[in-house]
Amino acid sequence: MRYNWLPWKYILRRVAKTGGFVDPVALLAQFNKFAQPSEVAAPVELLRAGMIFHARGLINARTIQGNLDWVWPFWVEKQFDPLDKAFVPRSFALTHVNLTNRNWTAVGMPDCAAYPIIDPRGLVTPFFDGWSLDAWVLTEEGEALLPSKSRQPLQVQLMEPNRLAVKTEFTSANLTLRSEVDVIPAEGEPFCRIRYSAVSKLAGAFIVALRPFNPEGISFVYRVGVDPERRQWTINDAGTVVFDPPMERHVVSDYREGDVYSGLLQKKEKLSKTCAIGMASAAAIYRLQPDEPVTVSLNVALDRDPETLKTPAIWNPEASWEDALQGVGRLHLPDEKMKTLYDAAVRTLVLLSPQEIYPGPFYYKRFWFRDAVFILHALLSVGLQERAERAIDQFLTRQTIAGYFESQKGEWDSNGQVLWIFHRFSELTGKDIRSSWLKAADKAARWILRKRLPANSVKLQAGLLPAGFSAEHLGNNDFYYWDDFWGIAGLKAAAKIYQRAGDNRRAKVFARGAEHFGLCVERSLLRSGKYRRHDAIPASPYRRMDAGAVGSIVAGYPLQLWPPREPRLMNTLEFLLDNCFIDHAFFQDMIHSGFNMYLTLHCAQFLLRADDSRYLPLVEKVAELASPTGHWPEAVHPQTLGGCMGDGQHAWAAAEWVMMIHNMFAAEEGDNLILLRGVPQKWLRPDHPVKIGPIHTRFGALEIGVESAADAVEVSWKARWHTPPAGLFMQLPGTAPVQWDEPENRNGRLSLSRNPTNG
Repeated sequence: MRYNWLPWKYILRRVAKTGGFVDPVALLAQFNKFAQPSEVAAPVELLRAGMIFHARGLINARTIQGNLDWVWPFWVEKQFDPLDKAFVPRSFALTHVNLTNRNWTAVGMPDCAAYPIIDPRGLVTPFFDGWSLDAWVLTEEGEALLPSKSRQPLQVQLMEPNRLAVKTEFTSANLTLRSEVDVIPAEGEPFCRIRYSAVSKLAGAFIVALRPFNPEGISFVYRVGVDPERRQWTINDAGTVVFDPPMERHVVSDYREGDVYSGLLQKKEKLSKTCAIGMASAAAIYRLQPDEPVTVSLNVALDRDPETLKTPAIWNPEASWEDALQGVGRLHLPDEKMKTLYDAAVRTLVLLSPQEIYPGPFYYKRFWFRDAVFILHALLSVGLQERAERAIDQFLTRQTIAGYFESQKGEWDSNGQVLWIFHRFSELTGKDIRSSWLKAADKAARWILRKRLPANSVKLQAGLLPAGFSAEHLGNNDFYYWDDFWGIAGLKAAAKIYQRAGDNRRAKVFARGAEHFGLCVERSLLRSGKYRRHDAIPASPYRRMDAGAVGSIVAGYPLQLWPPREPRLMNTLEFLLDNCFIDHAFFQDMIHSGFNMYLTLHCAQFLLRADDSRYLPLVEKVAELASPTGHWPEAVHPQTLGGCMGDGQHAWAAAEWVMMIHNMFAAEEGDNLILLRGVPQKWLRPDHPVKIGPIHTRFGALEIGVESAADAVEVSWKARWHTPPAGLFMQLPGTAPVQWDEPENRNGRLSLSRNPTNG
């Protein structure tokens, strides 16, 4: 049934004006004028997520600022402090959200979609978007160690053979508090395990506190109770926390009484509490005698998390991290931080690919083709090919009858990305793609051909993909070149896929489609000069040069559609470096309003491909901006250096770090392979051999080793070629490339001069 005849616009306007509100129809119409007309103004999924995010922000606004005597999470303590650089005025802000310290680290097990997160001060949120657990130390003299109010602790991620954990340690003159958090299997189910230890030089108490919030804000606790043996909390009649040893005392509080922290040691014991507002808090108390450590372990059953239960996964309780990382390319460097960041990034990729691919463990625990393709490329490149294959197989369930790979409506880059990763899978593994993928590729490529706008037009977008919301970090809906470059790459990939499959008819159709598409992009760039006023590539034909132009870099990296030093791409990069970088980090004005790590690395990859030494300061800046646990948020606040956008542990950023290291050691350029192109000479020390491998390229897998002397290095490699490179080159930064005469050989050794040349 159609309802278009109903006077909805009139009714909305009438109701709004009667209530004294602005006309919503006129406002929406004016809002849409800022973007190019498109099929989808914004993906429903993002609107829904935004509404949920700001609904919590409304609750935060009603709750936090009127109760600043509570012990709040770290981001609140910073953002609401007028003397802190994270302070955000709240006068006209309808919602109060975490904009300054969006940082957390997930723990878990391979192929298990349960991700407890730990914030920078050790606050543990076991369940997805749930309540949290904190730990405090109080003395009878009134001294308190409250992590969210304390200075930066020692916090590290422990990457042991059979577990991934986060360790946090606070010390003061009289007090010490340590915690370790991981996920373990027990009775066939995953459990979040938290082990606390506390010691005080003064008599006092150690407290485990139940908090009705998490790193995003309020998360309601309506009921909390402890069993008669004081061994187990039951929270909201569902989640349970088991204590070992049993707590010695238990106190609770509701919203009207205030935070359980207030007068904690004087409160009378009570075993349960109900709070209609959803702000119940509780404390499990243990006595502390001077210089006598107290150790407490907590176990939280994660199988009760409804979000995790509906997440597809293939978890095997017997599987370990050691098993999951079998065959992964290892890195050995004298620069311990760079190595640690690589190891942490690989584990992030494994953690967030239980079957489907997630860009993050919390806010971004949902699917986008865009993020997934970059993450899968990194998985394939380090040798996690079975993991990547099963994830790609999930893509087919998201393809519509028309051939569109849909994660969010109105995003036109996805088909090109899926076709590209189909082909990269074949290149990096040396395998033919599955027949089901081949069928999906045909539908996907034909969708691109149909989706393009008519080419016989004088409009700047003639022959391009329609306006869309495809790359959210580029701005309002527009005719993004980002989409077009992915579409061209997808058609080229489809042509190569069918050529390999022996279907020359389809291969020719898609190759011709890619060529025509490319000509339309060239024509659009030629006609759009009056808008951009710069001999570079803007985000779209109707945009002036701005930060969104970073999307056009994709033609150089990773797609290699154009040569390394193509003048317009070089001009684009120069514009970005001059106007959009602060201290070697790309500041994304569009939406993120922070330093974007994966886009900084895209620019670094472009410079590396152009043999431009400016890549290295960008790489080093990204390393500098990593969290103490070795991760990056989606965007970094330029003042607090905490997260200001998206998830606090972003898998696309991790993927780009892995690919940056990979390409510094082994970079593909057409039919050639270049080794050591980006390995800085300061990594090459006589007392420390450098090794990586096996890592995977389109030619096969290889291991690379470098032994250094004062004026030369010995580079050696062991390869498993499935398609030997036409040319194999060795090139230290700042030196001329040296060609190896026998690229088909699987093993080789060559001496290289360390002296810079003009070659």
